Amino acid sequence: MIPHSASLSNAERGPLALSKGALAEARWFAVWTRSRHESAVRQQLVAKGIEAFLPTVTRWSRWKDRKKRIDWPLFPGYCFARFGSGETLPVLTCTGVVSLVSFEGRPAPIDEHEIESVRTLVESELRFDPCPLVAEGSLVEVVCGPLRGVMGRLVRKGSHARLVLSVGLIGQGVTVEVDAADVRPY
Repeated sequence: MIPHSASLSNAERGPLALSKGALAEARWFAVWTRSRHESAVRQQLVAKGIEAFLPTVTRWSRWKDRKKRIDWPLFPGYCFARFGSGETLPVLTCTGVVSLVSFEGRPAPIDEHEIESVRTLVESELRFDPCPLVAEGSLVEVVCGPLRGVMGRLVRKGSHARLVLSVGLIGQGVTVEVDAADVRPY
């Protein structure tokens, strides 16, 4: 995959509609969008003067008669926006926005370094692939390959992961090395 980022240039990054006080408290939030509305939501946010970031990855799509490079959202269903916590209405009124990702009824801010880390990656020339967040010790299911459908516990993550298959009744298990991209949380 070819990395790409659909975001504003450095000159355009500043939130245009925010007052100085709101700019000081502006944080990044995840905007949950309808399916395939990520780019339209980003465009509407920018038009409203809200800093938006939509990390994308370029993939080749193949039809019967041709191949075409298409930018797909790195995180399907999500766009990121930077605004003050009291400035949610302009974001929520964009066509295609479902809601803001929230915790206990309040929009949950994202750490600046997490957004900047993703931005740095997508603006680099490195090849990358999206993957689900799977923590060590999590119960996972293998989704492709000869072990498809097998469930086990992930014990090491990296370019390869170790999957523990266990027989709990007898307290025994076996480990096998699998590609981290071949597992998903169960």
